[in-house]
Amino acid sequence: MVLESTMICIDNSEWMRNGDYSPSRFQAQADAVNLICGAKTQSNPENTVGVMTMAGKGVRVLVTPTSDLGKILACMHGLEVGAEANLAAAIQVAQLALKHRQNKRQQQRIIVFIGSPVIYDKKMLEQIGKKLKKNNVALDVVDFGETDDEKPEKLEALIAAVNSSDSSHIVHVPPGEHALSDVLISTPIFTGEEGGSGFAASAAAAAATGATGYDFGVDPNVDPELALALRLSMEEERARQEAIAKKAAEESSGADNKDHASSSNTDSVMADAEPASNASADDKGDQPKDDGDAELLQKALAMSMDEGASGAAAVADAAMAEAAADDQDLALALQMSVQDAEMSGQSDMSKVFEDRSFVTSILNSLPGVDPNDPSVKDLLASLHGQAAQEDNKDKLDKPDKPEDGQN
Repeated sequence: MVLESTMICIDNSEWMRNGDYSPSRFQAQADAVNLICGAKTQSNPENTVGVMTMAGKGVRVLVTPTSDLGKILACMHGLEVGAEANLAAAIQVAQLALKHRQNKRQQQRIIVFIGSPVIYDKKMLEQIGKKLKKNNVALDVVDFGETDDEKPEKLEALIAAVNSSDSSHIVHVPPGEHALSDVLISTPIFTGEEGGSGFAASAAAAAATGATGYDFGVDPNVDPELALALRLSMEEERARQEAIAKKAAEESSGADNKDHASSSNTDSVMADAEPASNASADDKGDQPKDDGDAELLQKALAMSMDEGASGAAAVADAAMAEAAADDQDLALALQMSVQDAEMSGQSDMSKVFEDRSFVTSILNSLPGVDPNDPSVKDLLASLHGQAAQEDNKDKLDKPDKPEDGQN
């Protein structure tokens, strides 16, 4: 396995906005860069890869040579596209970055993606190539995008000046149905001088045959760690999808149960309301009957009270009669008390009629009665005369009380 440090130069000029490569030149280039970075780091754990841009505000190093694939892939997000690519300056900066690599045993390699026109002449590019060859730096060029008459010739001259023992390569990728990364899989840029890693070899075989015969396109005999990682990732994704589907099913079933419960409650309320309405209608229909029953009940109670009162009076009279039969003195006392009560009641009535002002006020309060009517006056006079006669009679009939000490 080759131990090397690689710097990848990305073309982010205005020409990368074109859509002759799916989905765009810049996105196709980014996919190819990600694939090459993975192949380089998988071929040897000590390999390092760095990324830099050639356009924009100037040549800029995004990531210095590192073996952290995540850091390399993360730097590709959010890149700005604009201005023109400076090929000469980018190659020189990449050479300086490789010169300061940590492991001096690593071989040096620069991979350039150029999709815009080359503004430098052939002579200047040849000088740059000779300088790279002097410093033992290999150069790979991916030519895509703009294809003028001088661009392929200039790039071929650059590779010829750098090439030493067939260590440098150039690939021309015309626009077409195939993706840029699919074309590079079968080239030495991707596989390396010695056939590359198991990842690169299996990917190249998959591109050539169209099928791998293995899960995820990786032979577990060649690269068991990668195959295991891909399998675990797939299982985790499947478990996540199943959990999401289960949660969605539970939510839908809970909503259905809630709707069913609400409909059941509505039905029960309606069912309860129907008997209540029927009962109210029955009450309204039975109201006259109930009123008649109430009247009959009141009459029965009144009769029972009268009967109870008369019965009580009869019982009292019977008791008094029995007591009187036993004791003559008690009978005489009872007779005298009854006579006194009757006389007092008559005297009270006579006193009421004697009060002419009271009788007159009562007559005035009665509607349709005139106190000055002669017939009314005669009636009052007769009543007054009767009361006077009864009073005199009572006085005559009343025995004189014996004096104290006399029998």
